[in-house]
Amino acid sequence: MLGWTGGTAEAARPILQEFRPGGVVFVDNARTEAAARRLNTDLRALAEEYRLLPLLIAVDHEGGEVQRIRDIPNLGSNREFANQRPSLTQACERGLRHAQQLRSMGFNMNLAPVLDVNNNPANPVIGSRSYGDDPELVASLGSAYVRGLQGGGVVAVGKHFPGHGNTAVDSHLQLPVLLHTVEELERIELVPFRRAIEPPAKLAAIMSAHIAFPAVDPSRAPATLSRPIMTELLRQRLGFQGLVLSDDLAGMRAITDNFSPGEAAVRAVEAGVDMVLISGGGASQRESRDALVAALRTGRLGRDRVEEALRHVLRVKAAFVAPTVAEPTSFACS
Repeated sequence: MLGWTGGTAEAARPILQEFRPGGVVFVDNARTEAAARRLNTDLRALAEEYRLLPLLIAVDHEGGEVQRIRDIPNLGSNREFANQRPSLTQACERGLRHAQQLRSMGFNMNLAPVLDVNNNPANPVIGSRSYGDDPELVASLGSAYVRGLQGGGVVAVGKHFPGHGNTAVDSHLQLPVLLHTVEELERIELVPFRRAIEPPAKLAAIMSAHIAFPAVDPSRAPATLSRPIMTELLRQRLGFQGLVLSDDLAGMRAITDNFSPGEAAVRAVEAGVDMVLISGGGASQRESRDALVAALRTGRLGRDRVEEALRHVLRVKAAFVAPTVAEPTSFACS
């Protein structure tokens, strides 16, 4: 999943032509509803021109401070919403409303909801993006939101696994380290993810966190690059069978200060990540692509792991993106 610089599909043509990505992510490419709709229409036409599978087209649309498209109604931050003591039906309807907004512009994936439990008042990056500091509250409202968003036809991406809420460091700037054991994570951080994975929400995708958990993985690798976290904890312990998407490998210093683009991409897929998100920069995207291809050819990346990742991507596309998927018309939260 690749980002690009510019406000036109023509600016994205080089990455679609050369890298043939499975998805694209909006960062600073559009700020208005009209611009986003026009851009997404043109991106789909380019994808057809290059005979790509239909793209996952993702954007951060959390509400509150994190909302890329500025001229559509902002439903407020998760914390503001939670402070209203909403019902689960209202939380679901919030997700459904976001789905309607996004689909009207041509998006099919929302990099939301934030399922982090914000139990560290010094947290510099999550804050009001979280529903709060109570794991049960975050689990209840978050899973209801997922049900509405996906019921409205948009892929929900729960983030940031296994939890970014108790950090005092922003992973955009450096690598946070949390000393929690698996048992401690089970009591707080994992509660919302476990709930969202289970029916009726059935979360389709999860985004990894660039945070080290040395009590879980003594190598101190960021969760994104850690098999004990992305496979043993998420897949085996929690039973998640959906799509695992990395947080940005190009724009966050928790990764870029410690790993080359190619090594980060390969280690992420080795760990259990299915799709690497690389926000921008043709050089880092090219290095990542080349490293993945080389790792598959040399056997460092097993064919079974790559095919498993591909299946997870294709299942999400079949459910939410394929041209045969009908526009949702009858879903109701009540």
